[in-house]
Amino acid sequence: MRHRDAGVDRFTIRVYGIWINEKKEVLVSDEWVAGRRITKFPGGGLEPGEGPAECVKREWQEELNVAIRIHSQFYFTDDFVASFLNDGRQVISLYYRVELLEPLMVSIKKEAFDFEEDREGAQAFRFIPLTRIRPADFSLPIDRKVGEMLEKLNDTKPRC
Repeated sequence: MRHRDAGVDRFTIRVYGIWINEKKEVLVSDEWVAGRRITKFPGGGLEPGEGPAECVKREWQEELNVAIRIHSQFYFTDDFVASFLNDGRQVISLYYRVELLEPLMVSIKKEAFDFEEDREGAQAFRFIPLTRIRPADFSLPIDRKVGEMLEKLNDTKPRC
């Protein structure tokens, strides 16, 4: 069993929302987590007794103070990924395309990591134009995979 071989005996399930606005920009979250600055999609951890759809809606309400509707499933982890926290957990992430049910009222920053207070737990939101999104924009391996998928959505070059 692969997860046993890797020393993983527990799972963390994370659920994220991908919102592409009318300007074809993707909303991202810059955060201080475990002493690291990371860029990821808005969302968070699944709680006991909660379904993934409930989780992403709760997380967007908590983080962005906005109600959302799930548009479609976008990506679910299909590879082994160990937690970046080195806590012996395997991470399984689910990504949904979401739509806002009301106007977004949080402050949107222009630059990465433009926190009100530069400290653990800080969070700021910004947009990345779909035409400029790259996997390297994201800090975590699963988010990089999703960034690659979003980059391909915008890729109009013919493929061999």
